[in-house]
Amino acid sequence: MKRRAIFFSSIAAAMLVFMAAAVAGAERENKTSSLGALWSSAKEEGDDLGGPPTTVQEEEERHLDGGFSTLEGMLQWSIGHSDPEKLKEAALDIERLSSQDLKQRQELMDKLKTPSDAELMKIAINDLNNLSISLDDRHRALQELLILVEPIDNANELHKLGGLTAVIKDLNHSNPDIRTISAWILGTASQNNLFVQNQILELGTLAKLMEIAHSDFIEEAIKALYAISALIRNNPEGQQLFYKEAGDLMLQKILSNSSIDIRLHRKSVFLLADLVDCQLQSRSDTQLPFSSNHILLKSVVDLTASADLDLQEKALYAVKSLLMLRSTDALVFKDICELDLVLGRMKQQLLQLILDDQYKEYALDVENLRKEVELIFHRKLEKGKPTFTQQLGLTALQ
Repeated sequence: MKRRAIFFSSIAAAMLVFMAAAVAGAERENKTSSLGALWSSAKEEGDDLGGPPTTVQEEEERHLDGGFSTLEGMLQWSIGHSDPEKLKEAALDIERLSSQDLKQRQELMDKLKTPSDAELMKIAINDLNNLSISLDDRHRALQELLILVEPIDNANELHKLGGLTAVIKDLNHSNPDIRTISAWILGTASQNNLFVQNQILELGTLAKLMEIAHSDFIEEAIKALYAISALIRNNPEGQQLFYKEAGDLMLQKILSNSSIDIRLHRKSVFLLADLVDCQLQSRSDTQLPFSSNHILLKSVVDLTASADLDLQEKALYAVKSLLMLRSTDALVFKDICELDLVLGRMKQQLLQLILDDQYKEYALDVENLRKEVELIFHRKLEKGKPTFTQQLGLTALQ
C-alpha cells in the first residue's frame, strides 16, 4: 500500500509539473504571438529588420499541451481517463508532503512562470551592456526592447532600468542596423510621452539623431527622422533645441535633394508642417527660422509637383501652414517660389485625375486643399500691398 501511495504520489506530482509546464507554455505562446503580431505590424511599414527570435526550444515549448486545443480540454481528458479512487489517494499523498517538498515544487512552478515585461527589459538591457555579446544577440536584444517599450508604462521605466543609456550608446555602433533600431526604440519610447521625451533630451541625444538623419544608410536616416519627430512633437523645449541645432538647415538639405529617397521627403515635410502647426496653436509671435530660409520654402513648394501623390498632398499642407504664419512674406512665395504658377499647374493636373475613378476622391480632396492655399496666398498678397494713401506718400517722396 505504501509503495502504491508513493507511486500515485509521483504520478500526481508529475501531472502537476506537467500542467504547470503546459500553462507556462501556453502563456509563453500567447506572449510570443502578441510580440510577433506587433513586429509584423512594424514590418508592414517597410522596416524589414527581422522578427522576434525563435529557437528550437521555444518551438517545443509551444507544443507542451501535447496536441490538445485547450488546457481545459486536456484536464477534462485526464480526469475522464483516471480512476477516481486513485486520484483521491494521490491527492491525500500530496497533502502529506513535507514543507521542504512543497517548497521545491513551488520553486519549480516559479521557474516555469512567464517573466514580466520589466524582467524581460532587464534581460535585454543586460545583454546590451555586455561588451562580449555577439552582433546577432545585440540585434535580438534591441528587437525585443523595441516591442517592450511600446506600452507607455514600460517606456517610463526604460531610463530607470538603464535602458536609455544603453540604447543611446548604440547610436554610435559601427553597424548601421544597430544604429537604426536604436533610433527606432528612442522614437517609439518618446512618442506622445513628454516624460520620456525630456529624459532623452536631457541626455543630449537630439544632436546625434540630427547627425544620423543625413546617413547614407537610408533606413537609418528614416528612423532618425522618426525619432526626431517623436522627440520634439508638442514639446516646446525640444523644438527650441531643434532650432538651436539648425534644424531648418537639416530639413533644407533633405528637401532640396531631389535624388534622395522619397520617404525622407515625406517625413521631413511632415515634421516641418507639424512644427509650424505647433507654432500656430501657441499663437506665439516668435519668428521661426523657416520664414527666412528661402531655399527651404522653395523646396517645399516644388514638392507639390511631385509624382508621389502622398508627398504632393503633404507638401501642399505644409505650404498652407507656412502661409498662415505672420512672419512669412507672401512675396517670397510669389517671386522666389512661384507659388501662383505651381498652384495653376496643380489645378490642371487634379482636373485630369478627377476624371479617373481610381483617383477621383483623392483629387477632389486635394483640390479643396489647393483652393484653400490659393485663397490664403492671395489674401496675404493683398494684405501686403501698400494702401492708396501709402502709395501717395511714396509718390510724394519720389
